[in-house]
Amino acid sequence: MGRVVLVTGVSRDLGRRFARTIAADPAVDRVIGVDVVPPRGDIGDVSFARADIRTPVIAKVIAKEDVDTVVHMSVIASPGPSGGRNAMKELNVIGTMQLLAACQKAESVQHVVVKSTTSVYGASSRDPAMFTEAVEPRVARGGYAKDAQEVESYVRGFARRRPDVRVLMLRAANVIGPSVESPMTSYLRLPVVPTVLGFDPRLQFLLDEDLLAVMRHGALSDVAGTFNVAGDGVLTLAQAIRRMQRPTVPLPPAALTGLGRLVQRVRVAELSPELVAFLTYGRGVDTTRSRVELGFTPTHTSAEAFEVFAAGLHRTFAAPDRLLAAIESRVAPVATTLAAPVRPVPVAPPRPTVVPEGGQHG
Repeated sequence: MGRVVLVTGVSRDLGRRFARTIAADPAVDRVIGVDVVPPRGDIGDVSFARADIRTPVIAKVIAKEDVDTVVHMSVIASPGPSGGRNAMKELNVIGTMQLLAACQKAESVQHVVVKSTTSVYGASSRDPAMFTEAVEPRVARGGYAKDAQEVESYVRGFARRRPDVRVLMLRAANVIGPSVESPMTSYLRLPVVPTVLGFDPRLQFLLDEDLLAVMRHGALSDVAGTFNVAGDGVLTLAQAIRRMQRPTVPLPPAALTGLGRLVQRVRVAELSPELVAFLTYGRGVDTTRSRVELGFTPTHTSAEAFEVFAAGLHRTFAAPDRLLAAIESRVAPVATTLAAPVRPVPVAPPRPTVVPEGGQHG
């Protein structure tokens, strides 16, 4: 008898595509996709169940369908069109807690696979050249990285409580592709790409097709543990922008953070403090374990994955007037400051030495 797989987050593009991908595998009997709203695209042989993983109703779905494999694709990097940061955190953290609680009660569940992110490592000037899975991530201050860290802590707790269940966490590098919507891809699609003045960070990418492949491989294998997954090699941000043929504007970190608030207001991109730190220091992860122990190597290097993304960009991007005005309002003061001539600091003339009448006495 084949696997019965439950996939969360199927209303989003990657979740829907993964559900279709694994449903086509001969080792799988049935796939149940769950989300609060139906997916827009074709889901093929996938059965859709309207369920909110933040509520106990998910336990009823798992029990009713006799699910043995749960693939959690609902840890998201950006809120939906109608949701904000609070809704995103609730889905990531509370949703994961409820899902794992349901898995803990269900005797049928034998495999749990979670899509995590290399963002858990953060980005700072104190980073190692390459993060391995043995490196303990520093506690994030907030945002997607903090959500992912909390999710991973709950997953590790579940693994301790259900040692009979195989638990696999896949820390994916920046997922990229022509149809991928994320803070990083929205940033790269800007008509004028702001960068951090004086920094050229190292970047790693994972093509969306390779993400779907490693999730499928992990779901159907017998390997447990935590693994970094990224395309081989790195690109610097400057190299990536040149390949997109986009103009850049270097800004100090504070100006870039301020610009981030403006572009988020016009709903074009999200330049969070977390992303600004990444665009300053970059990040590299070692993928030896995923190749050796998990037995998976992406078909595309980081550079090749980026080429696929860049090829899908519209070379003539029509930017909203509000966005261009926002960029100009941030760039103009900085450019004026940088272009201003350096004025010499006036030096006071030396004070004359007053010799008392009668001369000096030795």
